[in-house]
Amino acid sequence: MKKKIAGHLLDIGAVFFRPEEPFTWASGIKSPVYCDSRLILTAPEVRNDVELAIADTVTKEYPETEALFGTSTAGIAHAAIAAHIMGIPMGYVRSSNKDHGRNNQIEGRLDKGQKVVVVEDLISTAGSAVQTVEVLREAGAQVLGIVSIFTYGMEKGLRRLKEAGVKNRSLSDFNTAAEMALERSLVDKEGYEQLMKFIEENGR
Repeated sequence: MKKKIAGHLLDIGAVFFRPEEPFTWASGIKSPVYCDSRLILTAPEVRNDVELAIADTVTKEYPETEALFGTSTAGIAHAAIAAHIMGIPMGYVRSSNKDHGRNNQIEGRLDKGQKVVVVEDLISTAGSAVQTVEVLREAGAQVLGIVSIFTYGMEKGLRRLKEAGVKNRSLSDFNTAAEMALERSLVDKEGYEQLMKFIEENGR
């Protein structure tokens, strides 16, 4: 599955490697890779495989799941489609409370003790995913874990997930995509080595 999903992401440019001209992340980090999972939604065949893979992963890894909750905003659509496939409820968690209406941070019905899985598009340092888990826990949910589409596999993110006591299962990852990019000549050997160096230096 990791190679299939990585191949899809490379095909549609959702994962794009540019070691010779790094991207600037919101954190200010200069990165040779950029991941835009929103492109999945505009590629029907890829979207179908991704959502089926999310539903299958939830079913296998977290068989007691009663509802899916997406992270805002990129996880919302994926949680909705996967929940529809599974025939279970779905909601999402805002990054902060609304400043109007009922001031909700959690959108959708959530019952005390309900067993839920968080759907996230991308795990880098895992900040947004862990924040979503904590909000759901504070509201009384039993969070079984996270399913994400792609992860960089950074030590910082892995450590944060471990400290939060939450399991993540990603459909694909940075190493798999980088190896496939090398195989497809999307990057050369030198570029591949730069990718590996980036993860090593920024993953702590």
